[in-house]
Amino acid sequence: AKKSVRERTSEEAVSLIRDVVQAAFDAGPRAAPSRTLQAYIAISRTLQDFSPIQRPGRQAEEFSAPVALRKLFERLGATYIKLGQFVASSPSLFPSEYVLEFQKCLDSTEPLEWNVVKKIIEKETGPITDNFSFIDKTPLASASIAQVHAAKLKTGEEVVIKVQKPQIDNLLKADLNFIYIASRVLEFLQPDFERTSLSAVAGDVKSSMLEELDFEKEAENIEEFRAFLRDQGLRDSVTAPRVYRDQTTKKVLTMERLRGVSMVDAESIRTITNDPESLIITALNTWTTSVMTMPWFHADVHSGNLLVLDDGRVGFIDFGMVGRVGEKTFNAVSELSTAMALGDYDGMAQALCNMGATDEDVDVQKFGRDIEAVMNDIANVSPDIAAVGVSGDGTVQAAISFDENEVTNMLLKIVDVTEDNGLKLPREFGLLVKQSLYFDRYLKILAPDLNTSTDERMVALQSADRKVEVIV
Repeated sequence: AKKSVRERTSEEAVSLIRDVVQAAFDAGPRAAPSRTLQAYIAISRTLQDFSPIQRPGRQAEEFSAPVALRKLFERLGATYIKLGQFVASSPSLFPSEYVLEFQKCLDSTEPLEWNVVKKIIEKETGPITDNFSFIDKTPLASASIAQVHAAKLKTGEEVVIKVQKPQIDNLLKADLNFIYIASRVLEFLQPDFERTSLSAVAGDVKSSMLEELDFEKEAENIEEFRAFLRDQGLRDSVTAPRVYRDQTTKKVLTMERLRGVSMVDAESIRTITNDPESLIITALNTWTTSVMTMPWFHADVHSGNLLVLDDGRVGFIDFGMVGRVGEKTFNAVSELSTAMALGDYDGMAQALCNMGATDEDVDVQKFGRDIEAVMNDIANVSPDIAAVGVSGDGTVQAAISFDENEVTNMLLKIVDVTEDNGLKLPREFGLLVKQSLYFDRYLKILAPDLNTSTDERMVALQSADRKVEVIV
């Protein structure tokens, strides 16, 4: 039976009021006025894009809700760009048309002036001349939360410095608290919304984004991954940047500069090694073993974050986005991997049933047949080699874009099949599968003839049924 707001208890009302007061306190007094003005400008410009009244020479765009929301999010700045990226990486939570549109959500902003960046670095780590012999005033990249500069330490090491933009922490806290409170109020007024776990999703967004603001946490992630590589005896073939702790704080992250090429740049990779197949096997084994043995996994292995270094090693970079796997999901993923290796589609269907939330009995055999059809679709997609490699100006941007869209479409097919069969999968599963699909693309580019289920070098996949302790 449907529940109405009249059935809410006084304890539930008090809990909501307490959350509202706490959120207002966390956001601080100065956040609201400036965000109100920015929101007004962003909404006005987005409405203008679709208005029939346009300046001479301009034509109104045909209205599309996902496009309008994506444009609005980009104009609202850091929080909403990050929120857009959360939507793009969560096809198990959001409609497919929004997931696809938010792939285009650009996290590229005008760089801060050097004197602003310099003040932040010096406030956080002390006088620049005490630590650095050189910092390039032109950033390598500028995104909504931070920008990155190449530099050299006084001791001679080449590094990159990731600098958090000023006031971004206050801005994010204000916005995320608003989003969380809006979801709590909606659930209170319309109790049926509780079934969609709206406030739980908003709380998830809030905690994952605020974690990204803490560069000491990212530094810790990098160091844990480097320790994992050491413990696995992989340091000669795989690396992650060394963190320079004396020049790292919550708002400044200084780390080793890794020089290399993207994992989709097949042409350049062949100038580094005559065995690209071994490289991608090493990368996949490393990532899969990390999922099985670490409390978290790298949740963003797109081709800009997985490099082939000039010395032939594989380099993992950007540990701001990580996923955590609960024991239930982990066990189901292990069952799924084993069933996949055996070509057992009913077993894959049962593993997904063990992982997902469902209100009804699932026809496992029908689900297995649907999975088989999707897996055949994935197996039959081969990359357009013409789209891979080096473009005219020496970048691989086109290849990265191609890779992202293809991976997202495959993931959406998997999500559609699970939902058609009455299952709702957890977000971490979507993140895991998306990374696996990235590796599937890399394998098709660098090792097109490799059979991952039978090749003896795929040690991590073959040990997927081992009992591994999972920290949750």
